[in-house]
Amino acid sequence: MSDITTSEDEVVQDQVQDQGRSFAPRPKKRDVHGWIVLDKPVGMTSTHAVSVVKRAFSAKKAGHAGTLDPLASGLLPIALGEATKTVPFVMDGRKAYQFTVAWGTQTDTDDTEGKVIATSEARPQEAAITALLPRFTGTISQVPPKFSAIKIAGERAYDLAREGSEVTLQARPVEIDALRIVSHDGATTTFEAECGKGTYVRAIARDLGVQLGCLGHVAHLRRTRVGPFSIADAASVETLRESPEAAAAALLPVKAALSLIPEIAIHRDAALRLKRGQSVLLRGRDAPVEAGAVYTTSGGTLIATGSIENGEFVPHRVFNL
Repeated sequence: MSDITTSEDEVVQDQVQDQGRSFAPRPKKRDVHGWIVLDKPVGMTSTHAVSVVKRAFSAKKAGHAGTLDPLASGLLPIALGEATKTVPFVMDGRKAYQFTVAWGTQTDTDDTEGKVIATSEARPQEAAITALLPRFTGTISQVPPKFSAIKIAGERAYDLAREGSEVTLQARPVEIDALRIVSHDGATTTFEAECGKGTYVRAIARDLGVQLGCLGHVAHLRRTRVGPFSIADAASVETLRESPEAAAAALLPVKAALSLIPEIAIHRDAALRLKRGQSVLLRGRDAPVEAGAVYTTSGGTLIATGSIENGEFVPHRVFNL
């Protein structure tokens, strides 16, 4: 899965005139920097979502922080301009989902898009599901779905699966912080999950169904949190298309992606050194000596992300804002 997917499918509006057919000029691209946390609707691909956002701002550069399947809805953070440099901080963040499992049917994609490969007449009791949930929390071993973006010898697993090739993926450790039942009606169960990078909700549904002896697949999936972003930050496609003013109001600053790591304020001279890619010595009694990911600002403006080594801030990415 690519950290940043840049859209290519720009749409040029047709303008029909009295004599012949001509095209309206392509809007001039602008340097736009910030984050749009899109509430992606069902049926839209992540690449199409990027093109919608890019078009709304006439932005030169845009990319998403983590693919969301077309059949899923919810948060798809999209970075514009210099915000693309902060994509890894969002990609590596914790995520939250609400999803519904339909019992009694297993599909080859582990959701409603695939073909049925097995069925069962059994339906689980809520108590049996609850008793099983501790096995699905903490660090667990999970085999990704065959229809996933994992690469096998340079090819995406879903491409190989669609071609009819045999796809065998190895189990890998994933972290599931919480998994709880929201509702249960016998035929379906809705869950909330909080998990780390690389966790597949479709695999949770598949494995629950197998272990309960009733089979299951994801019928509905909605992502409700990605790293520092929540539903409260989200903007709809309709809002972005409403007007330039409505779109601008939904744009979050570049450093919104960095809210979960420490901020260090520096003076102007130090900022100029960082802009040249040079390390700076952090002064002051409370200045940290060693630290992992941090970011610096000067006068409220984001300067760089980096780490602290031997009392110096070492820049990793510098921003042109």
